[in-house]
Order: sequence, then C-alpha cells, then structure tokens
Amino acid sequence: TVLIQEGTLHAGDPVVCGIHYGKIRALLNDRGLQEKEAGPSMPVELIGMSGVPHAGDEFISVADEKDAKQISLHRSQKQRSMDLAKTSRLSLDGLFEQLQEGEVKDLNLILKADVHGSIEALKESLSNLSNEEVKINVVHSATGTITESDITLATVSNAIIVGFNVRPSSKIQEFAVEEHVDIRYHNVIYDVIKEIRDAMLGLMSSTFEDRTLGWAEVRDTFHVPRIGTIAGCYVTDGKFERGEKVRLLRDGIVIYNGKISSLRRFKDDVKEVQSGYECGIGVENFNDIKVNDTLECYYTEEIKPELD
Repeated sequence: TVLIQEGTLHAGDPVVCGIHYGKIRALLNDRGLQEKEAGPSMPVELIGMSGVPHAGDEFISVADEKDAKQISLHRSQKQRSMDLAKTSRLSLDGLFEQLQEGEVKDLNLILKADVHGSIEALKESLSNLSNEEVKINVVHSATGTITESDITLATVSNAIIVGFNVRPSSKIQEFAVEEHVDIRYHNVIYDVIKEIRDAMLGLMSSTFEDRTLGWAEVRDTFHVPRIGTIAGCYVTDGKFERGEKVRLLRDGIVIYNGKISSLRRFKDDVKEVQSGYECGIGVENFNDIKVNDTLECYYTEEIKPELD
C-alpha cells in the first residue's frame, strides 16, 4: 500500500521500492476498485512487485523496467554484502557454553515474520537483551516465509533464524538440516524473548519442537452441511494421520493451527493417508480453506536438555 506524494502513478509503470522492483499490474483504491492512475495524496494498493518492501522505503517510478531491475539488483548486492559475516555455525542450545568459553561475543539473528509490525516489535525487544558479554545483531529481517536465501545467509553469517508465524516448505527444512542452521519457530513474541534470554543465561529447559509428519496441497474444497468445509487434498510428502495436529499455510504464512477432525479416502474414514494418495481432510473449527493452500500434519515432541 502506498501514498502518492508527488506526480501521478499509472497502471503499467515500472517502479522500484527498496531492494524490490516490478511493473504495476493493478492499482486498487480504498474500496477495492481498480484505478487507471493515482495522483498526489491518494492511497492505493498495488499488485506487481517482486517482493514485500519495508514500511517506509522510498517508492519511485522509473523510465523502463530494465532500469528498475538494475537499481534493484545493485541495492540487493549492497544489502547482501552488508549482511555477510562469519562462516561458523551457532546453535541456540549451545550458546551459553560458547559464551563461557569466550567463543561468541555476537549473536546474529535472521527474523522472518508474517507482518512488519511483528518484526519491528521483535527487533526492539531483542536488542534490549544485549549486554556486556553478548551483543544481539539482527543481520536480516523481512516478511514472508523462510527461503533458501535465508538459509544461505544464516550459513555464512553464523546466524540463527527466528520464524514468527511463518513456516518453510519441506525442501527448505531439509536444506536447513543439511547446512546445520538452527531455526526457531514461534507465534508469541514473549516466547522468543524468553528463549533467547534463557539461552544466554544457560537456563535452557525442556523445549517442545514440532515434528512434521506430512504435507498436502488443497486441490478442491467441498461444503458439507452440519460439518463445514472439507479440503480435497493430494498428499505430496510423508503421511496424514487422523486426530493429529494440522497447520494451514497460504503462501508460506501460517493462517490457522488446529486439529484434523476427519480424514477420508472416497467415502471411508481412514486412520492415515500416505504420500501419493488423494483424500478429504476436515480441519476442526475452521472452514476458510482455499484451493492451493498447503496443509502440514505434525506432532509436538518434548526435547529435554542434555547434561555433559
């Protein structure tokens, strides 16, 4: 969403905002109706950017899309060079031991969240945890799901990734395991702060980690009277078990956390559905399921701290 301050913005104009660029495919006014152009002091929502810019980034219209792409590429390279740091790995579980041995003086974090407001609140809260022994640096923060470039940046900058109300795909999770990158998932800001503080003080207690059982993509939806919306799904990886927890993602953003209320193959109730099969999945107390949404079936495991 932008507020025009100077000049006139037209549909089809090439634009640059921060490190992102694009060609405006549509302009929407405050009532959701399409506009052909937007003048000074007019707020509009636009579609067509290559990514989500930061709130407050300068938004400009340029002569052609080639110029926009070159400006975006130059800014991205400059940002990446600023983000790169050390090459060793760091785990939050072993942070206190490394602090005691004098190996760590900076704790680098990469923040990914569903909205900018969460990022700003997290940044401010985490920066207040810095003390004489360890300084907390947020080397990169952005909205949207965790991507391969985030894992790569964490690898070279010795950073821990904090995902706030977002979940990566199964391939990205596997890539993180291969690169030994520590990813922490949260949906309450207080929990993030408490975990980082406890790690710094060596007070890590039992943690609860989500273990993924399977992934499925929604290919159709059906409304069943007295029951609600049933998602016609194709299990792409792993398996789905009736009664287990389920997480609904839309473009990598967590929309809902709940429980599988029903699991069917054709007209039969089943206990589980393996990868490569189609099934009908009902999510307890949730009906806003759309085609192309992703469902993640998971369970929660308690991880107790190990004493050397």
